[in-house]
Amino acid sequence: MKRESLHVDPRSPVPIWSQIEEGLRRLLAQGALRSGDPVSSVRDLARELRVNPATVSKAFKRLCDLGVLEVRRGDGTYVAQAPPVRPRAERQRALNESAHRYASLALTIGASRDEAEDELRAVWATLHGRSKGEER
Repeated sequence: MKRESLHVDPRSPVPIWSQIEEGLRRLLAQGALRSGDPVSSVRDLARELRVNPATVSKAFKRLCDLGVLEVRRGDGTYVAQAPPVRPRAERQRALNESAHRYASLALTIGASRDEAEDELRAVWATLHGRSKGEER
C-alpha cells in the first residue's frame, strides 16, 4: 500500500483507529490510493505503524462497513471499485458533524471565518482536481 502520509500520533486525543481511518480517507482523496488498489494487511500495517492489530482491524472494519474498502476472501483488502453512495440525510449528518469540528478548531486557534473558508476552498480544489484525474 502506498502510505505517503499515513501516520499516527499516540499522544493525540484522537483514537488511533480513527487516525488510521482518516489517514486512509486522506490517501484516497489525494489520489495516493485508487479504486482497486490493494491495502496492506492488518498485521503488516500494525507492524509499520507500531500499533495493536486490533486497532487497525477496527479502522478497516469501519471502512469496509461504509463501502470504502472491500475484503476479497483469500486475497486481501482492497479499495472498493466504486465510491460508496450514501443517502442524502446520512451525507448531511456526516458533513454537519465534520463542519462543527472544523469550525470549532478554527475558532479556538483564532482563525477568522474568511481564513477557514479559504483553507477549505484550497483543500477542496486540490482534492477535487486529483479526483478528476490529475496526476499524483
